[in-house]
Parts: sequence; structure tokens; C-alpha cells
Amino acid sequence: MSTKKPKADNENSRRGFLLGAGLASAAGAAVVATRGGPLQAPATKAKPRLDERGGGGYHVTDHVKRYYRSTLV
Repeated sequence: MSTKKPKADNENSRRGFLLGAGLASAAGAAVVATRGGPLQAPATKAKPRLDERGGGGYHVTDHVKRYYRSTLV
């Protein structure tokens, strides 16, 4: 009587091991990627209003009027 396992059983156990190792590594990567919890959006600063920045928005100045005249067909 032989003490060696049949070849098919040996291949199945290897496949099962490799499948389990692949699933475990994928699960580990998912935990690391999400750090084990939900992602939080970074806090954003409120944008200053135009009058606080020294601007005031769009103004039609002489050079803008000159450009508009140049685009007339």
C-alpha cells in the first residue's frame, strides 16, 4: 500500500490554498485602503467674498469695450 496521496487530491489542496491566500490578501488590501472605516471629506475653507479680496467682480472698462468693438462683424 502506498503512503502518497493521489495526484488529484494534492492539486485540489494546492488550489484551495492559493484561492484562500488570494482572497485573504484582497480582503487585507481592502481594509488597508479604507483604513477600516468610512472616508471623510477634507475640510474646506470658506471662500472670501469679492469685496473682501479687493475685487468687485466684472467691470466693463475701456480696453474691454475696445475688444468688444473688434469682435463685431
